[in-house]
Amino acid sequence: MKGNKQKLFWGIMVFIGLANTLQAVFTELIYDEAYYWYFSKQLDWGYFDHPPMVAAMIALGQLFFKGTLGVRIIGVLSSLGAYLLIWNTVSKPHKDNHIGSFFVLVCSMTLLNAYGFFTLPDTPLLFFTALLFYLLKNFFEKPNWALSVSLGLVMAALMYSKYHAVLVIIGVIVGVPSLLKNKYAWGAVGVSLLAYSPHLLWLYSNDFVSVAYHLFERPNRAYDFFDFGLGYFINLMALFGFCFPFIYKALFGLSKDTALKKSLFGVIVTVLVFFFISSFNRRIQTQWMVVICIPTVLLIFDALTQNPKLKKQLWVSGWINIGLIVFLRIGLMYEPLLPISYEAHGNKAWTAALKEKVGDQIVVFENSYRNAPMYAFYTGNKAYSLNTINYRQNQYNIDGSENELIGENVAYISKDSTGAYTGKSTADFSFEKAKGVPYYGRWISSFKPYNQLKTELVQAKDSSLVFELQNPYSFQISIEELRFGVAFLNEYKQFQHLSEFDSIRVFSKKPSPINPDNLNRILMPGEKITLEAKYLLKDLDLTMGYFKLSCSAHSMPFLLGAKSHKIATWKLN
Repeated sequence: MKGNKQKLFWGIMVFIGLANTLQAVFTELIYDEAYYWYFSKQLDWGYFDHPPMVAAMIALGQLFFKGTLGVRIIGVLSSLGAYLLIWNTVSKPHKDNHIGSFFVLVCSMTLLNAYGFFTLPDTPLLFFTALLFYLLKNFFEKPNWALSVSLGLVMAALMYSKYHAVLVIIGVIVGVPSLLKNKYAWGAVGVSLLAYSPHLLWLYSNDFVSVAYHLFERPNRAYDFFDFGLGYFINLMALFGFCFPFIYKALFGLSKDTALKKSLFGVIVTVLVFFFISSFNRRIQTQWMVVICIPTVLLIFDALTQNPKLKKQLWVSGWINIGLIVFLRIGLMYEPLLPISYEAHGNKAWTAALKEKVGDQIVVFENSYRNAPMYAFYTGNKAYSLNTINYRQNQYNIDGSENELIGENVAYISKDSTGAYTGKSTADFSFEKAKGVPYYGRWISSFKPYNQLKTELVQAKDSSLVFELQNPYSFQISIEELRFGVAFLNEYKQFQHLSEFDSIRVFSKKPSPINPDNLNRILMPGEKITLEAKYLLKDLDLTMGYFKLSCSAHSMPFLLGAKSHKIATWKLN
């Protein structure tokens, strides 16, 4: 670029950077960002829901800035970096004549625009996808070991960003299968596996908890065409707004005459086909497919430089998108502008209202990995999510944060006005969140959730359930403090109901009678014991799909912890 065109390009880049920085400062955190901020407080090679890249980005940003800007600044910069990489990947000699069209194209894509100021796992995913194609452009022209190592590191960075990144890597191979015979490509795979090994070791040491949850334990629901099938196609339109008919028509009419174009198209097809098949099983979220925006921009921008009609179509529809996006972005900062309340609205207010009631007391939220980090972020106070049997596992189940709360006096927050399990039928205080949803608080002294107690089924036969109980804590626990039950889930692993066991005994294979006082015994740190529970067969619901064990301290709700088992594994004579 020369002269005025260079000034135009960098002028627009600076304008976008400033706009996104202001948005990052004046838009309150959304719940997922607060959750990933919580990750960043304890850096590790992995987390329950995602690999660690987003946490590392937030931790780096907070070295330079506090508040929301600290959470988002690296995301703002990586978004600009992605635009620059895309621009430099396009090799058209006269692309300087289309600077305006380039920025209209990238700024008209809804989520590509949003990830310019929100910091979520897709933020680094988009940046490293753009970097991957920039390197592939050079790799296809002249492969060498330096590019091989660079590609390997970038592939690892992709996988450290989000597990969906594997679709990008597979898509490149789908587009250019000859890479399977390329020694430099295999060298890149070796480097990526080596660089990714710390996360693989983390998964191994944590019993592959992330993989197990997302593949096997995550609740689902029955197929719904309007939400699953039709929802998939609506998401495809949402990615590109009013540009979608022109983009999809152009995409599938392009010639794939270079290895780079084939790899770009391979990624798009792989992602779209994978999530189309997945839509028969679950609802697809728009952001799961956002990665196709990078190869789409590269292919479409290349096409519009040669197609005046396409350029005009995208110019008009793109500006319509941008107008709507600007309106929504202002609404994120100024709530009265929007007809509905978004999750970025009112978080400062409700966290301040709760802090006014509890002061500096530790706050425990029942079933909310979203509320706990949001409260901690805006108040600076300790907060925790206690996840019960009818909720989902998350980072609070595995990071040991519960250890700081045991024996402490806490404010226990739930939506339950009846005070079930807390032993207090009347709430000590209440407050409302941003959308007017009431929450009830109760003071609990000497908090003992025992969230990390491990139960593992040994056998379910007739009216007997035999299971192992392990104490993972550094202190002893009396079994008498605990209660046990079995939860039933439907075929989609949605919680239906729970039955508490009336009788528990220390299990023995010997026919000799068991001392009824053996439940007074103490479970020492690290000790594992086998227990037997009796269950009334008339209460066994064979129409359920799964069952799982649960335990808790008395006056606390039943908790997660055990894995689910198919109801068919319950042996009946």
